[in-house]
Amino acid sequence: MKSIGMLHNRKNPQEVKKAYPFAAVAKMEGIPFFYFSFNNVDFNLMKINGWVYQQGEWVQTVMDFPTVIINSCNPKTERQSAILKKLKEYSIFTSYPVGNKFKVYKKLLKANEFSSYLIPSVRLSNPKVFNSFLQLHSCVVIKPVSGNQGKKILFIEKLNDMQTFKLTDGPNVQLYNTKEMEVLIEQLVLEQKYLLQPFIECKTKAGLTYDFRLHVQKNRQGLWEITLIYPRISGNGKLISNISSGGYRGDLEPFLFDEFGEDSERIKTDLEKFALTISAHLDTLYEHSFDELGIDVGIDSQQSFRLFEVNWRPGCKHREFEVARRLIPYCTYLADTAHKT
Repeated sequence: MKSIGMLHNRKNPQEVKKAYPFAAVAKMEGIPFFYFSFNNVDFNLMKINGWVYQQGEWVQTVMDFPTVIINSCNPKTERQSAILKKLKEYSIFTSYPVGNKFKVYKKLLKANEFSSYLIPSVRLSNPKVFNSFLQLHSCVVIKPVSGNQGKKILFIEKLNDMQTFKLTDGPNVQLYNTKEMEVLIEQLVLEQKYLLQPFIECKTKAGLTYDFRLHVQKNRQGLWEITLIYPRISGNGKLISNISSGGYRGDLEPFLFDEFGEDSERIKTDLEKFALTISAHLDTLYEHSFDELGIDVGIDSQQSFRLFEVNWRPGCKHREFEVARRLIPYCTYLADTAHKT
């Protein structure tokens, strides 16, 4: 019998906001659903001591391994990694990573179809690379190669005297001379892996930085659908719009109308088309397909889309049921597809 299991780090499903919506939609879809953590798995007995939602409460019940696992978290220990790897021998997983920003960039650049939307990117490896890049671009962005929720993103502008640099880090602005900047770059290189990109200005008429989050999911036919598209707007004068870094979420249609007037309908249609086509394209670039993506894009001064980032586990705060409404039927699709093959 087909079943769905939700794997999470937390022991109790009451602490995980998505667990109840997933259980509720599974109930409506008529497919058994249970929640479990890494410690609940017994490979000797081939059983899982999971949690089932019954009569208004979560009850622990011993279950067979599920047909499909919603792997909604990353392992935190070597033991958890080993459990995750072994589970893949018995169950179908829903989610797979796209890799860091530079991996996605290189894949899209090589495939070429969406390369015109890419922002030129190089790995920050030493001050020489930084100086060469700044010869081409008067204002650059330094960001971590791996996603960091808008943190540790630095904006550096070369001032008119060519010997002074203005560095913006959140609300903080500092001036550096050439030597000080070289020292900073050397420190950053030792700290973690960073990317260098030209700064793409994407601002509202009021001067607030913004971008668009395109949240897409696979449906019960295994096809991409748009869950939600919304603008993320900086609320504090920062140059980043990430919600976890102080930005806020707006409503798409009124935002587009306020900013673009009679062009708003066209841009809305273009955003929707872009969301679906690039998602389908990304499926072709990996050995696995994806269930859900969060694609961040900006609009430059020529009203062209510029791809900022692709996320494989986008947040779904306040829209957990919307996510569940597509994810659970997609799990059924995965189970049915595997059964046919």
